[in-house]
Amino acid sequence: MPMNDHHSEQRGPNIVRPYSLTSGRTRPAVELALEALIQALPQSVDRQWELDDVNAAIVALCQQSPSVAEIAARVGVPLGVARVLVADLVEAGHLQILATLKEDSTDSERRELIERVLSGLREI
Repeated sequence: MPMNDHHSEQRGPNIVRPYSLTSGRTRPAVELALEALIQALPQSVDRQWELDDVNAAIVALCQQSPSVAEIAARVGVPLGVARVLVADLVEAGHLQILATLKEDSTDSERRELIERVLSGLREI
């Protein structure tokens, strides 16, 4: 079952405006590429989060190291909102940004990343 379906069943319809989740901020404090893979740090997974907290959903998703695009799609928030929220969690020490592609990345690494990003975008 996709993560978005699971959380939407628990939370019900989201009547909160996306910009209120970021306190009106539109730029992330940390530069995040759309394809950047994000991973939850162990101490954050064990933390007691509020059940309806969007940050809890993001941290739970990041146990699987999704891309920023995947996080936006699965949590059900606009990409810009996801970038701000993920950056906040990175700065707070709950998430880390995994290395993205480099000049010497293999074709299979590039293909896998493109497939993951496309999958995340399709879910949006």
